[in-house]
Amino acid sequence: MREMIGRLKQTHFAIFPAAVYQVLDASGGGDGWPGFEVRVLNVRVIVTDIAAPLGGAGVKLGWEVLQANGADLPPLVAKLQTDPAIHELQLERAVAARLAGPVNAVHPMVFADESNARVTREVKLIPPRGEFSGFGNLPPQPVWFESKKLGNTGYVRFNIFLDLVHVMQEFGEAVQQCAHCDGIVIDLRGNPGGIGGMAMGMAGWLMNQPGQRLGTMYMRGATLNFSINPRAEAYGGPVAVLVDGSSASTSEIFAGGLKDLGRARIFGTRTAAAALPSVITRLPNGDGFQYAVANYISEGGKALEANGVVPDVEVKLTREALLAGHDAVVDAALDWIRKQEEAK
Repeated sequence: MREMIGRLKQTHFAIFPAAVYQVLDASGGGDGWPGFEVRVLNVRVIVTDIAAPLGGAGVKLGWEVLQANGADLPPLVAKLQTDPAIHELQLERAVAARLAGPVNAVHPMVFADESNARVTREVKLIPPRGEFSGFGNLPPQPVWFESKKLGNTGYVRFNIFLDLVHVMQEFGEAVQQCAHCDGIVIDLRGNPGGIGGMAMGMAGWLMNQPGQRLGTMYMRGATLNFSINPRAEAYGGPVAVLVDGSSASTSEIFAGGLKDLGRARIFGTRTAAAALPSVITRLPNGDGFQYAVANYISEGGKALEANGVVPDVEVKLTREALLAGHDAVVDAALDWIRKQEEAK
C-alpha cells in the first residue's frame, strides 16, 4: 500500500506503520510547556528560542536536549527519521510533545551545553503561551502573536493562523506602526497553518492593487480563489518572509502567493509541502492512513503539495550561530532589507 500511495508523490497521502504512528500520536498529557522552543537541526534537538526564561530553568540558546522526563530524544528522532512518510512538521510535533505535560509539573531534563558537557535541569512546565482558540473542526489551541522592531525593521511572528479577530487586528496594527520602516520581516517558521482565509486578509496589508490572488484551492464540489483584500494604507516597502520545513498549509499559501506576485523575498528552507487539508484515520491493524481532501495551485501555476515553497535565499539555522546568540535566517533577511534601503 505504501508503494502504491508513494506513486502519487503527494505529501498528504501516506501510511504510518503502527509503531511509528504510536510515537507520533503520543503526547505529554497536558498543556504545560518548558518555556523554550526546540527544533531538530542535523538530527539533534536544539533550543532555538527562549520565551520564558524562568520556565526554562536557565536553559540557553543552542543547548541540545538529550533527555526529557526519562525519555531519550536521540533514539526517538532517529526512529522517526528512518520513515520517509514522516516529514519535518510531524517530527517537530512529536519532539515537542515529549517536552510537554501538566502545568506546574517538574520534569528532569538533560542537556548538552555549549561545550557539550551534560547538564541536568529540573524544568517546571508553565501555562501555554497565548490564548486558546478554535475554529470549525480544529481543536482549541494556544495562539500567540508578537511584533517588535529590529532597528528600523519591523518583525512579526505568530504560531498559527487561528484566533482570526485578534491575530488579524494585531497584524494590521503592526503593519500600520511600521509605515516608515525600512522593511518588514514575517516569520512563519514552525507555523503549521490554520484558517486559509487569513492569508488573504494579511496579504491585503502588503498590497494595494485590486484583482490579485494568492492561488486557488480545488475541492470536489467547489473552487476557492484566494483573492487578496487590498488596503488603501498597505505597506509598500520590502517584505521578507521566513519559512522552514514546519511551515505548512496557510503559511505556504501566504509565502508562496507573495513570492509568485513578486511582493516578498523568501528566506529559510523549503516548506513542508503540505498545503492541503487532510485527514488521518487509524486502520484496523493500527497503522495510520493520511489522505488529502482538496488540491491547491499557487498563483504561479504550481502545486504546493509535494513541492512546497522554495526560498529565494536558502539559509539554515545552525547550532553554532544560536550558541553565539544569532539567528542566521533573521540576519539574512535584515541584511537584504538593509541593502534595499542603501540602494534607494
